[in-house]
Amino acid sequence: MSEPRPPAAQPTPRVVVPAGTTAGAAVREAGLPGKGPDAVVVVRDANGDLRDLSWAPDADAEVEPVAADTEDGRAVIRHSAAHVLAQAVQQQFPEAKLGIGPPIRDGFYYDFDVEKPFTPEDLQALEKRMKQIVKASQRFSRRVVESVDAAKEELKDEPYKLELVDLKSDVDTDEVMEVGGGELTIYDNLDPRSGEKVWGDLCRGPHVPTTKHIPAFKLTRVAAAYWRGSEKNPQLQRIYGTAWESQEAQDAYLERLAEAERRDHRKLGTELDLFSFPEKIGSGLPVFHPKGGIIRRELENYSRRRHEEAGYEFVNTPHISKSDLFYTSGHLPYYADTMFPPLRLEGEEYYLKAMNCPMHHLIFDSRGRSYRELPLRLFEFGTVYRYEKSGVVHGLTRVRGLTMDDSHIYCTKEQMPGELRSLLRFVLDLLADYGLSDFYLELSTKGEGGKFIGSDEEWAEATETLRQAAVDSGLELVPDPGGAAYYGPKISVQAKDAIGRSWQMSTIQVDFNHPKRFELSYTASDGSRQQPVVLHRALFGSIERFFGVLTEHYAGAFPAWLSPVQAVGIPIADEHVPHLLDVAEKLRARGIRVEVDTSDDRMQKKIRNHTTQKVPFMLLAGGKDVEAGAVSFRFRDGSQINGVPVDDAVRTVVEWVERRENASPSAEAVKVSQ
Repeated sequence: MSEPRPPAAQPTPRVVVPAGTTAGAAVREAGLPGKGPDAVVVVRDANGDLRDLSWAPDADAEVEPVAADTEDGRAVIRHSAAHVLAQAVQQQFPEAKLGIGPPIRDGFYYDFDVEKPFTPEDLQALEKRMKQIVKASQRFSRRVVESVDAAKEELKDEPYKLELVDLKSDVDTDEVMEVGGGELTIYDNLDPRSGEKVWGDLCRGPHVPTTKHIPAFKLTRVAAAYWRGSEKNPQLQRIYGTAWESQEAQDAYLERLAEAERRDHRKLGTELDLFSFPEKIGSGLPVFHPKGGIIRRELENYSRRRHEEAGYEFVNTPHISKSDLFYTSGHLPYYADTMFPPLRLEGEEYYLKAMNCPMHHLIFDSRGRSYRELPLRLFEFGTVYRYEKSGVVHGLTRVRGLTMDDSHIYCTKEQMPGELRSLLRFVLDLLADYGLSDFYLELSTKGEGGKFIGSDEEWAEATETLRQAAVDSGLELVPDPGGAAYYGPKISVQAKDAIGRSWQMSTIQVDFNHPKRFELSYTASDGSRQQPVVLHRALFGSIERFFGVLTEHYAGAFPAWLSPVQAVGIPIADEHVPHLLDVAEKLRARGIRVEVDTSDDRMQKKIRNHTTQKVPFMLLAGGKDVEAGAVSFRFRDGSQINGVPVDDAVRTVVEWVERRENASPSAEAVKVSQ
């Protein structure tokens, strides 16, 4: 999941920086803003590298100004805020040793080695001190260190920085901002009046010109983190924060966070009695309660129906397999660390299934296949098990036991382009049926390293075919270099939810390699034996994750066709119960999940209870309703329609559910449907 993608920025005019002149001076000369959300904070040189505004090239250079309200601009602001945080921590806790402090999506963090964990009160004090540093308008000044020995002498009291100096460029430069790029540099924070050094940190930069260019920031939380992500290393204290180009942008972000918290599926799952995570079962292994089971069943049943209509054939495979199967597929040893350890039985090693595709290949290979059978589309709701580290397990969206709606399409090379286009259309249409309709696509391609199998020619062909299918869809296509599976490139469907967050949903992968490894073949029209292409496809990704995403998308107020209880009868008094029981019987005969609240609670409390439980149709009945053979509709939003004849009310509820309306019913919407 990620936060909303910002709208595409307007092209920024390029600026020429004369030799010996600073980039900042050239930007000011060009009349570009130096204050406000669109203020220029750094520039990008001809090589694509970001440079401080204090950078002065040796020869005339054309640069692209980078504004604060761009992705790169925000990253620079956030990294600068991380430095201000580190300065504040060492001023408040002089014994603190510095780890790393990179920008991350929507914020930053910095790791510290301190004697005691930071408290909420510490965060408040640190934020106050940071505001003082920002107000002081300290200057960020880049300084090249002459040698490794000189750097070590200057950083002799910072053991983690010394380790980074020794590593030099052998680090992930997306996370480690301290080194990389060929030279060692330190950024000093200088007093704007005296020019004296106030504080400094090993860093390759760049930074905003002064601390005053950090207009909005907030510290958010503290977590424990192992140094450089290894459990073998010391555990540090990580302080997270956020920083933005304006207070308005930060306020909007914090409101999105608050709304996301209100929609948190873990909280709603408990409140609505949908699922839980019993400790006695184990981390990342959810159980679905009766109400959650209804929603899950409806999700699966509709998917099954649509797959049957599209020509898929259903299969079932076991939960464990001999290890040889996963060596043949290539999953072992590449992904052994994300699979549960093997079981040793009768002299054989068995693994819990972490993926369904190898078993589907064996089904294809169980007998001879003819070209007339292709494309062959196999489909399974197959439960798999993956060892996710406890630190990344998160509700239903990152679990250890998951049910994938897995499909494998076996086709000829000639069929592949058309099959990909129709497959992508099928995926997008089916996701839209569940209420997700704002998409973009991500194309994951082969990267460097030894984890990828297959020839460059096959990868190129598969990648181009996928790319063309994506282009034909008309959706925005975003590159993801190096993000492919080991056996082939993939398209990921990224769907935006009701509050603009992007979630990875369906994936479609082209695979020339598994057919070779499993020696799959079919008889072509000329009698020759040919190798099929395999298209891997997961629609939901996993049922569990999709359930969690939909819970947050709808804030627990599921569409009526998915709701565990679709209608509830609420009598004003006990004498009105028989009337509502008759109404419920008529609804139940039409397939509606309905209850009648016969509790001792007063009517208003019953309405509150079922509104909190997000029941889409509440049917109220008092004396006048009974006398008129009617009910009154009450909806989640508090709107109401009084005196609806029972037959009309039954028809309205049934038709709304049968249409699979994804909007919540309301007085205005139901009037339209009558």
